[in-house]
Amino acid sequence: MSLHLFWGFLIVLVVVNTIGAVVTVFRDKTREIATVWAWLLVLILFPVIGFAVYFFFGRKLTNRRIFDLKTQEAFGIEQIVSNQARQAEEYENGNELTDDIAPFVKLFLNNDEAIVTLHNEVEIFTDGHEKFARLFDDIRAAKHHINIEYYTIYDDKLGNELVDLLTIKAREGVQVRVVYDLSGSGGRNNKLYRRLRHAGGQVEAFLIPRWQLISLNVNNHDHRKLVIIDGNIGYIGGFNIGDQYLGNSKKFGYWRDTHLRVEGDAVLAMQSRFFMDWNATIRHEKLNFSSEFFPSATKNGASAMQIVSSGPDTEDNQIFEGYLRMISMARERIVIQSPYFIPNQSIIDALRVAVRSGIKVQIMIPDMPDHAFVYRATQHFAREMVEVGAEVYTYDNGFIHAKTMVIDGKIAAVGTANMDFRSFTLNFEVSSFMYDLKIAEQLEAIFAQDLEVSTLLTKEYFDNQSSWMKIKQNFSRLLAPIM
Repeated sequence: MSLHLFWGFLIVLVVVNTIGAVVTVFRDKTREIATVWAWLLVLILFPVIGFAVYFFFGRKLTNRRIFDLKTQEAFGIEQIVSNQARQAEEYENGNELTDDIAPFVKLFLNNDEAIVTLHNEVEIFTDGHEKFARLFDDIRAAKHHINIEYYTIYDDKLGNELVDLLTIKAREGVQVRVVYDLSGSGGRNNKLYRRLRHAGGQVEAFLIPRWQLISLNVNNHDHRKLVIIDGNIGYIGGFNIGDQYLGNSKKFGYWRDTHLRVEGDAVLAMQSRFFMDWNATIRHEKLNFSSEFFPSATKNGASAMQIVSSGPDTEDNQIFEGYLRMISMARERIVIQSPYFIPNQSIIDALRVAVRSGIKVQIMIPDMPDHAFVYRATQHFAREMVEVGAEVYTYDNGFIHAKTMVIDGKIAAVGTANMDFRSFTLNFEVSSFMYDLKIAEQLEAIFAQDLEVSTLLTKEYFDNQSSWMKIKQNFSRLLAPIM
């Protein structure tokens, strides 16, 4: 009798779990079909436990939070336009990339209000020691404000050095604001920020009320990495704040990333992004437009760029569309670096068409896992690219975390967005799309240097992998839309 009851209970559990899974994932009609099937797989294969996972990782932002983000004003746009007025005619007449960049300018202007900014000065960093030394020097020289937004700020040596420096500046009367991702930083770390708050600095967890100790929605991260100093200097790229980004991790070793230091009107676009994220996060004392936050440009550099952001608060996947446009516009070569290579079908098809059209496609990924399932999925798609004729390399000199793309030595993208589903649809991201021959050439030269410490993957390499490894890769590929 007990055995019959057991089997009866098991059958009821399976039926109820299956019905619950179908109702749960199909309730949201905005999900991509690949994501729907991935969550169905998790919920059905792992009864009860799957729903617990879904509670934390599968739910979307609340309508109120999405409203908070959507209703924030994109400050500073008029100031950028005013700064550009005297430069526009000169640019249109004299810049050889005008025809190439026109589609990008229109695309990002239409779906993200991302105005092209002219005459920026850009400095590229690939080493954490050099990047943070420069950043800390700029913070020490700050006069009016320091606005910081990072996915990860760890409570370790580097994190404390940053907070100590910010505390000194706050005591000097400089306005200091910090936004961090609660999950990415491993919690609120109130002890870390106590001295900064006492000095007058403001610190907030992105979109999380102060009374809430943990995030109940860990699937939508603030993956942006921005620093804006006095409205004149901006930082954007892949480095977070923590000792491992200085290469002080036994697991990862040397940390290879790409980060930009920018002076010019593009900084105002970064500032506008920070304003929107800050105002959506706090309840009172929201930031308003001021010439001290959006000063007139003082630089006359050569780089044109657009600062483009994307996230789950909008139906347009702006950065994904930018990547797709770059791939489709390439005529000679495409260079991609990403720690996670888990593209959607549109990117896969575009890269496949590019290779078959005679375009040289080079992709660089890490040679070690950061997250096990994610890395196995990356290996699956790397194998797929190798099979169609792309060159795929593993970076062997530590861990590569750079998020870059360059086409034809003309147009480049550097920012926080990886080449994966999460960056395209789940995370809050920001990237710079640059239209400057010298910057593109520098990034291609950096890629060439990285090739010297990388290994070219071949069909034989994948053929010689064990059957168990191939099973893990194929299974991870099924979960790719929700990783």
